[in-house]
Amino acid sequence: MSDSAPLPPVRLRPEAELARAALSTPLLSRAARLARWAGPGTRVDAGGSLVEEQLPAAAALLGLDDEDAAADAAGAWRVAVDAGLVEITDEEAGTVAPGEGLALLTGSPQDVLGIWLAALETVLADASVPDLDGLVDALEGGGEIDFASLGWDPEAEAEFLDNVLGNLYLLSAGEVGPGESPVPLPALAASVIVPGDMENPSDAVLEQVSDAMMRLDDQFRLLAPVGAVEYEPMDEALLGDADTEPAAPVDEDDIARYGMVRLTPLGVYGMRARLLEAGFEAPAVGDFADKGADALLDGTAGFGPRAALAETERWLAEREPLAAAQELLAAARGADSGAPLRRLHCQQALSLVGPEAEPALREVLDDPELGGLARVWLSERGAADVPPPTEDLVFWLTVDTIAAQLQAEGNSEELQALVEGLAAQHSGFFAAAWRVDHPATPEVLEAMGRLHPDKRVAKEARKAAFKARSQQGL
Repeated sequence: MSDSAPLPPVRLRPEAELARAALSTPLLSRAARLARWAGPGTRVDAGGSLVEEQLPAAAALLGLDDEDAAADAAGAWRVAVDAGLVEITDEEAGTVAPGEGLALLTGSPQDVLGIWLAALETVLADASVPDLDGLVDALEGGGEIDFASLGWDPEAEAEFLDNVLGNLYLLSAGEVGPGESPVPLPALAASVIVPGDMENPSDAVLEQVSDAMMRLDDQFRLLAPVGAVEYEPMDEALLGDADTEPAAPVDEDDIARYGMVRLTPLGVYGMRARLLEAGFEAPAVGDFADKGADALLDGTAGFGPRAALAETERWLAEREPLAAAQELLAAARGADSGAPLRRLHCQQALSLVGPEAEPALREVLDDPELGGLARVWLSERGAADVPPPTEDLVFWLTVDTIAAQLQAEGNSEELQALVEGLAAQHSGFFAAAWRVDHPATPEVLEAMGRLHPDKRVAKEARKAAFKARSQQGL
């Protein structure tokens, strides 16, 4: 992902709801219990980990009694230390005490989420570490760890996991796609391994996808207890069958056997926080609720329809209808390249406003930039005494609308249908359109020439575009 382009907006749950979810996650709740248990008799090693002799007591406190009990207790302790729930009071003696972060768990939602984000970072770091057997052997041998011999590149592994989680985030934010539905692990692994222009992956690429799935299976199992993902692990029968190729499941009914994953609402919040920290522009629905109409209309220019609607509804909910309409109309004015799209978004926003806004629309009936959309709004609501538009205003509004759709959608099928309809309904359209005093007239006519399938009509549009450019001195 490039940090120069904004990501699609996500819908975040209220912080209070997210904080409650964070407190109830298995890993953070275990870390908090260990922090409250820690005292003068608790001993840690030079790295801050619980000494081995204390792991059974920690596991018992947490109610852990399976073969992974000691490892799970050690992981929860590591989170407690990293998140500031525990403080090492004497490094030489290896003694600890409850940390300042522990009190934050009973503080504001922002305090709780700050602690949870620290826990998430710890888990992500752990998830990027390979099988520890090789590391342990190297350390016990008294030598330095040779990452190359282990086949492990720490930076590459962290980047791989970040890219996978980034793709999950995009799916959570997108207008189309699974949204909150789980994503099959094979598809997710392929999204970061298979080149976009490769229609038929080679056997070597499929093998890479298979290896990636194995890594992701381990990583998602670690991320689930911190509440970042909901994960349905791969079927153990597949993991144990050497003849099975998980990268390319044939039966769609069995795809869940290969693992299914989704970001939780808490995971979406965490990923957005990390993206913002990394310098990405990662908007969320509601970002503009306390900002002006100019920020709303410009800011939602890159939003999909559903996100733009949700953002606009949030914005309107904070304002009285008449004042909101007046502010929207004022922000929609302009002759810059982004003005047509602002006016289109203004029109869409005004469609959500009730009859209380009528005075604001009547105020702009004579405005050359806003009079057309004002007449549309009033007519759709059956208002009386709406003056008919002049021919010049109709043509200006047509050019403005096409310019907005070009900016929003490009050469879409819907725009092509509109262009064909205009040319069919008005035999002299291009003869009049080139005279329209709108900055985007040449661009709109050129687009109509590209989009119209009839060569004769397309040529007529291009000629009109040339005249418009000459008229504007371009």
